[in-house]
Amino acid sequence: MTTLRHATTFLSVLALTTACAAVSAGAAEPAEIVTRIFAATPAGDGKDLGTIRARAAQAPAVGVVFTADLAGLAPGMHGFHMHENPTCAPAANKDGQMVAALAAGGHYDPDKTGKHEGPDGHGHLGDLPYLSVGADGVSKASVSAPRLTMDHLAGRSLMIHAGGDNYSDQPAALGGGGARMACGVIGR
Repeated sequence: MTTLRHATTFLSVLALTTACAAVSAGAAEPAEIVTRIFAATPAGDGKDLGTIRARAAQAPAVGVVFTADLAGLAPGMHGFHMHENPTCAPAANKDGQMVAALAAGGHYDPDKTGKHEGPDGHGHLGDLPYLSVGADGVSKASVSAPRLTMDHLAGRSLMIHAGGDNYSDQPAALGGGGARMACGVIGR
């Protein structure tokens, strides 16, 4: 009888410990986050361009997979980044001119590296693979960000730039992507 009581006590303690560990680890990552993307203009959100879905990569891959369902974009390769603030609002630059989606801030860089090195580098965590748009202005591209987790996405925005991205700060800063063309607050 004593052995049975000890075994029951042990199993109760084990179950309680497991439950406490699960609670302290926090909620599970969301399975998928959908972000509505709008044209970025100096006056605020423009035309609705579609969505980008984010989901955790399936093992053995790691990171986050972003899948576009967008239309109405300029054809070609576009810089694609996660920016630090959850807004796509315009803001005034140092010259007082309103700039599309400037309030989104810079590329998400929690480690303060100050470097643009692309999705596989050791720079900004928000550096994502470029987004490819077809001649018809449609993108159904899927890109992987191996250094991100779904937990990184909360409180951020996604930005599509007018130009491409060379994953370097040379010859132009931030990959040479240029103007902010489209933006969405993650999860909205």
